Order: sequence, then C-alpha cells, then structure tokens
Amino acid sequence: MNSIMLHRYEIARSGITFGSALAIAISWSLNQSIFWAIIHGLLSWLYVLYYALFY
Repeated sequence: MNSIMLHRYEIARSGITFGSALAIAISWSLNQSIFWAIIHGLLSWLYVLYYALFY
C-alpha cells in the first residue's frame, strides 16, 4: 500500500471505531443492556443516525 491509501484506511478505520463506541454509549445510556449495546455497536453509524433523528 502506498502512503495515501494507508492514510485513508486509517481514517476510515478510526471512523468505524468511533461510530461503534458512540453507538454503544448511547445504547447503554438509554437501555442499560449489554445485549442491545452489542447490537447497536454492530450497527454503529446507522444507530447513531437513528438516535439523532428520532430522539
């Protein structure tokens, strides 16, 4: 991989990681359920967008 592609990969990976952490934090604050936190963490940015639009 050249340096530009590697840099883009790291940015994308950081965004996915941040989205998952944010979704888990939101889910836990609303539900206090590990099961739902895992599910919402897997959905990551989709759940964050849902929360932003409907809560």
